[in-house]
Amino acid sequence: MKVAIGLPTTIPGAEGHEVTEWARRADAAGFSGLGTIDRLVYPNYDSLVALGAAAAVTERIGLITAIVILPMRQNAAVVAKQAATIQKLSGGRLMLGVAAGGRPDDYEAGGAPFENRGRRFEAMIDDMKRIWAGEERGAAGSIGPDVSDNPPTLILGGQIDATFRRAARYGDGYIAGGGQPEYFPSAVGKLEAAWREEGREGEPRKMSLTYFSLDADPEAQARKTIGNYYAFADEYAEMVVAGVAKGEDAVKERVRAFEDVGCDELVMFPASSNPEQVDRLAAAVL
Repeated sequence: MKVAIGLPTTIPGAEGHEVTEWARRADAAGFSGLGTIDRLVYPNYDSLVALGAAAAVTERIGLITAIVILPMRQNAAVVAKQAATIQKLSGGRLMLGVAAGGRPDDYEAGGAPFENRGRRFEAMIDDMKRIWAGEERGAAGSIGPDVSDNPPTLILGGQIDATFRRAARYGDGYIAGGGQPEYFPSAVGKLEAAWREEGREGEPRKMSLTYFSLDADPEAQARKTIGNYYAFADEYAEMVVAGVAKGEDAVKERVRAFEDVGCDELVMFPASSNPEQVDRLAAAVL
């Protein structure tokens, strides 16, 4: 199983130099990828812009949106161009994870309708794939840069049954959104069934994100940052904080558990923005 690490882009107060130093250290340490998670109404960095910055200071590490809320962004052509730009500038390292999202305030703040977002989500994915394939759109031809020979890897996230159908129809795989490893096999079963129903060849990518803290006081740090990020969800926020892998032993066990249930790549998101967390995680799991 590959182990990726999340950028600290949702940690309130994270400085730009911390984000880029984090990316450099993760690239040097041997992590498989750098991940971002997505919201609009929160003091976080934009996922795609942050990965563009990470691409500029790294050489080999993958760049993963885990996920971006696609229908909130409304314009498939603009997102397709942004993603293609990162793909081209990074030498083909982008894995674009997308989902419909479930926070009405993000949609309201962005001026996008929350209703019927699933239908728009599918239409936007289809449009993006056609753009990446080089479909002509105007007098100047296609929307570039040209990634028709190597488009971004497309991963879908979400919890409803339609997610797995969409992943099999449009994507290269699925990413689970932070649940515990014991719930992962159920999602994989749904994904593989949908994959067969769509007549897809090969195997879908099976991914998950999780949270960790190797800080001096992991419980307090997880509650301060990850708990704050999920505060809108009331009781669920407590569940997320409780599920953070806290301390070296718990981190090692979390990685083993996901590997045991067939996860292909685990993206581990931090509770703090201190770049030393990169070194500590690498020492524990790589």
